[in-house]
Amino acid sequence: MKKRILFVDDEPRVLEALRRILRSQREFWEMTFVGRPEAAWERLMDGGYDAVVSDIRMPGLSGLELLSRLQATPATKDIPVVMLTGLDDGGLKSRALELGAADLLHKPVDPADLRARLRSVLRLKACQDQLRAWNRLLEEKVRQRTAELFQSRLDIIWRLGKAAEHRDEETGHHVVRVGYYSRAIAEAMGMESAFAETLFLAAPLHDIGKIGTPDAILFKRGPLTSGETAVMRQHCQIGARILSEECGIRRAFLRDCADASDRVQPTRNPLVDMAASIALCHHERWDGRGYPRELAEEQIPLESRIVAVADVYDALTSRRPYRGAYPERRALEILEDETAGHFAPEVYASFLKALPAVRDIQRNYADGLARDASEAEAAPPEELLCR
Repeated sequence: MKKRILFVDDEPRVLEALRRILRSQREFWEMTFVGRPEAAWERLMDGGYDAVVSDIRMPGLSGLELLSRLQATPATKDIPVVMLTGLDDGGLKSRALELGAADLLHKPVDPADLRARLRSVLRLKACQDQLRAWNRLLEEKVRQRTAELFQSRLDIIWRLGKAAEHRDEETGHHVVRVGYYSRAIAEAMGMESAFAETLFLAAPLHDIGKIGTPDAILFKRGPLTSGETAVMRQHCQIGARILSEECGIRRAFLRDCADASDRVQPTRNPLVDMAASIALCHHERWDGRGYPRELAEEQIPLESRIVAVADVYDALTSRRPYRGAYPERRALEILEDETAGHFAPEVYASFLKALPAVRDIQRNYADGLARDASEAEAAPPEELLCR
C-alpha cells in the first residue's frame, strides 16, 4: 500500500517543483499538493496521511500554526511533519522542532535530502503504527482475559448465591431483591458506583452460612427455642468462614499439583471480602445488641449496615415458613420502631429515599406467593428479626 504524503505551500511554483523532483517516487508514494493551509487541514481531518511537508510562512494559517494544530489533535499528533522555509532565521529550526516537527529544510530544497528525509520519517511512522497496533492487540487480549476472569469470578459468586437460595426455596427471590435493594440504598446515599455495584453482587451472599443450619431449625413453623436461636445465629460465622477462610481443596491443589504455586497466587478478591463482611455482620445492630460480635455504630462495616435494612425489609414483606408477609404499611412501621436501635440512621433515611425504586424491584422480582396479612400479624417482629 502506497504511503500518503500531503504537501502544503501557498506558492504554486514551489508545489510544481516538489511534484517534479519527487516524480520518481509515485510508484511508492501517493502525493497530494495543496495551496491553502485551511484546505490542507480539512484533508488531514479526513485522515489517512502518513507524512506532511509544509511551508512555514503562509497567509492565514502559518506552517507553525498548522503544526501546532496537528500536535494538539489526537487523530493527527503522530503524523511526522517536515517543514520548509526560505527564511534565514537561525532560531526557526529550534522553534519548529520544539513544536514537534521532524525536521526543517531550507529552500531551494535539495531533492536527495528531501527524498531521504521523507523515507526516514515514513519508516519511523510505519514502526510507530506497527507498535501501536501491537499495543492495541495486547490491550484487547488483556481486556478479554480480564473480562473472562471477572466473568468466571461472577459465575462462582452467582452459583454460591444460588446455593443459598436453593437451600431455602420458600424465600424465592429474597437474595436477588436484597442485592437490588442494597444497591438502591447505596446510590441514595451517594456512594460511588464501584461500591454500589460490588455491594449489588456481594449482598446476595449474606445468608450463605444457612447452608450449615439444620432443616429442622431453618424451616421450623413456630418460634425457636433459645437453643435453636443460638444454632440459627451461627449462620453468620459459617458464612464468613465459607467466604474468607482457607479451604481444604485449595491446600490439596497447592500440595499435589505440579507448578500449582506458580498458577495460584495469594491475591485478595474485593468482592469476596465484602461478601464475607456482610455474611458476618448483617445481624449486628446500631445499638450494639446484635450478633455475633455485638458491634455498635461505626464499628459495623457500611456494607453490612446497608444490607441489614434491605434484608429486614424484604424479610418483613415476604412470606416465610414461620409466618406470612406483612403489608408495606406495617413493615415500614416495624422498621421505624427499630430504627433507633437496630439500623444506622443515615442508612434508614436513604432507604426511605430509595423506596420508589424498592417498590419497583418488589414488583419485578415478586415471588408470586399470596400475602396473608392476618398470618403475618400473628408472628412477633422480634422472632422475624432474629432469623
